[in-house]
Amino acid sequence: MNLSNVIATMINEMLESEGVAQFQRNILAQNLGCAPSQINYVISSRFTPERGFIVESRRGGGGCVKITRIDYDEASLLLKIVGSVGNELDEKESKEHLFNLLYRRLISQHDASMIASATADSVLKCVPEEYRDVLRAAIFKQMLLTAIQN
Repeated sequence: MNLSNVIATMINEMLESEGVAQFQRNILAQNLGCAPSQINYVISSRFTPERGFIVESRRGGGGCVKITRIDYDEASLLLKIVGSVGNELDEKESKEHLFNLLYRRLISQHDASMIASATADSVLKCVPEEYRDVLRAAIFKQMLLTAIQN
């Protein structure tokens, strides 16, 4: 398992057992034998609001970090995700939203795969680049709303 996965697994285990992950970046890095910047990378790439997390960070004193999972009821979460998409959506953000929806079991793997396929860069390559993210957002929102209704 690579280091990023080890760090993410440790944080997820804290979240599962305690409901919140609170730690000092330097101490966690020291225990894992890595640089604090590697901890920052994992936090910024895997524990994002799009994936359903709130990250609070304080500088100094070893860099205290507190990560909590956002708890919304199903309808509120889906509306929040549709609303957060806005008028543009890149492929990476689309996948992060789908990951969050799958993790929370709000959509099926089949629906997530269909949405990911329809919004992939490879499918939209015939669309001028400046319009791709706009079209992707519209497709993503419509497909998500359709998946929710079924």
